[in-house]
Amino acid sequence: MGAPLLGGNMRFVDLSGRLLGAHVAHAGLIVLWAGAMTLFELSRLNVDLPMYEQNLILLPHLATLGLGIGENGQVIDTYPYYVIAMLHLISSAVLGAGGIYHGVLGPEKLDQQGFGYDWQDGKKMTSILGIHLVLLGIGAALLVLKANQWGGIYDPLVGEVRIVEPNLDPIRIFGYLFGFSPDGWTITGMASVNNLEDIVGGHLWVSLLCISGGIYHIFSEPTGWAKRALIWNGEAYLSYSLGALALAGFSVACFVSVNDIAYPSLFYGAIGETGDSVRAALASVHAALGFLALLGHLWHAYQARAASRGVDYGTFFDLVAKNSTQALTT
Repeated sequence: MGAPLLGGNMRFVDLSGRLLGAHVAHAGLIVLWAGAMTLFELSRLNVDLPMYEQNLILLPHLATLGLGIGENGQVIDTYPYYVIAMLHLISSAVLGAGGIYHGVLGPEKLDQQGFGYDWQDGKKMTSILGIHLVLLGIGAALLVLKANQWGGIYDPLVGEVRIVEPNLDPIRIFGYLFGFSPDGWTITGMASVNNLEDIVGGHLWVSLLCISGGIYHIFSEPTGWAKRALIWNGEAYLSYSLGALALAGFSVACFVSVNDIAYPSLFYGAIGETGDSVRAALASVHAALGFLALLGHLWHAYQARAASRGVDYGTFFDLVAKNSTQALTT
């Protein structure tokens, strides 16, 4: 209130169609960056030099997936990188058009019988959550299929692309969550994984859990304890999402810092080096973004809690001003 530049998507809180347009357009920007950045890196790629010495950050991901890679991690075909970049650019145009349509031309509010919603409608909110979980599960499953069926992925332990059979041992896979690695207990937890079988097996478990959980949430309603414990408004949902993003940012920062299976040293540089390696930069950026997401989570969670109690602080600066005023008067 009173600070339009800080309002963000709050102006669309009651306009589900316009909010959808903002989200689709945002997705288009992300995909546009991925495609354009891949083309940029491809334009300056020197196959005779390690990728990390050229400060590349996207092509190493594609190389890790086994695309265009021969023995000892040598780039032998750059055409797959070009195709992936163009697919992202084409997709960004489609998403951009969808964002413009829903943001300008489409209905301001979506049909409640379709994708329309009421923030306090627990059934619709959990259904939307379920759809997202299914999509995340499909994404994890695609990595499993790439590793096991569609050509394999690059294994730094043998220096070549190979088919990977996932390890489905639940004790081994879920033990990583509690710090139990093949080499004993470690504070790095999941980032201590030291073989592709466990990585692919972990993604398969994630896929199964996300898809099954998503189907459950699509067809079920919130339980009594969930209705009482959670706050059912848009700002609360935003805080939950930012909390998940913070966890993801910190996890990636840890992985890229200490793991050379998911982030092979051949493509990212040796662990612990800060010279030509891009690990330090990637870890720092992800940690910083994770920290910002954590701050956003705490702020919006506080806002949501305050709103549920009938208190409105507006922006962060309003909160500071009111608390400062109260401190001065007391």
